[in-house]
Amino acid sequence: MTDLPSRPQRRIASLDQFRGYTVAGMLLVNFLGGYAVVPAILKHHNTYCSYADTIMPQFFFAVGFAYRLTFLRRLESAGPWAATRAVLKRNAGLILLGFVLYHLDGKVSSWQELIALEPRDLLARTCRRELFQTLVHIAVASIWVLPVIAAGPGPRIAFLLGSAGLHLWFSSQFYLDWAWKTPVIDGGPLGFLTWTIPLLVGSLAYDAIASVEEGGPRHLVGKLLGWSCALMIAGYAISCAGGRWASPPFVPPDQSHHVDLWTMSQRTGSVSYLTFAAGFSLAVYALFVLICDQGGFRSRVFRTFGVNALAAYIIHGMVAGAVKPYVPNDAPLWYVAAGFALYFGICTLFNRYLEENQLFLKL
Repeated sequence: MTDLPSRPQRRIASLDQFRGYTVAGMLLVNFLGGYAVVPAILKHHNTYCSYADTIMPQFFFAVGFAYRLTFLRRLESAGPWAATRAVLKRNAGLILLGFVLYHLDGKVSSWQELIALEPRDLLARTCRRELFQTLVHIAVASIWVLPVIAAGPGPRIAFLLGSAGLHLWFSSQFYLDWAWKTPVIDGGPLGFLTWTIPLLVGSLAYDAIASVEEGGPRHLVGKLLGWSCALMIAGYAISCAGGRWASPPFVPPDQSHHVDLWTMSQRTGSVSYLTFAAGFSLAVYALFVLICDQGGFRSRVFRTFGVNALAAYIIHGMVAGAVKPYVPNDAPLWYVAAGFALYFGICTLFNRYLEENQLFLKL
């Protein structure tokens, strides 16, 4: 283990505000994505990186930042076994919560059908698609990086590159075709390999913030932006590795575009997509460092969502289920906007109540 950065003892305003912004972005794209009148950039397409596709990687970035912070604190105060047990317990809880929220694939209609299934067939049948969504991806990726989360930047970068390389190899052998045909959600069962990228980039961003607490880099925002540009350029360069110039991020590809190993795709959790998205997350976070940590800006809405992000995640699906049945997919823009305002307002009220009563949902 290398020398550890000091751990800030106060809450980091930029992280709370960044996390709250990410929750607000999730509410925006998850509600609006299905409406015909909404611009393409706010929808998931799985063939390029839209604004909607930048939201989930920002959750992983924030998770990696907080993961490194809390793990180092617990490592220092309670030792390695207690810190490791806490990680495993927390992420087992996330997987269980994911099971409850997302469910397994398929069902059996009779006892005879159930007992006829071999264990391997049962696993393949039930865990192809639905289970592997946001919370489960966060949990599995967090467990995957546990061996290096307390290590120095070198081992974490090497682990990131190795995970990306494994995903590329599996994709070239069978996984890309299987994931696209299934189709999986957010990378599917092997998605943890590439969700590792924004998670570990978040952990590296924490180190930069911790070094400032020690009187370190004076030009932190510029350094963060420099790293973010390098990652975004690398992500785009990888997307061009198939021998043709790919459309830039946020620009839909032409009709002749063929999805391959290098395409930026949230569906397949591609290396190019998550490398670019990790850089984009870092750029957005650098902006929050500038305006929050250095400029003193605070958004009440972002704070409300940021300090109780898991509650907001659970609540927003239930609120959408109550509002969207009377907002048809072909509704005009003004009506969709009104439906979104109602949905966003209800989500905010629930989370504000929880915040004011000091009710925080954490695992």
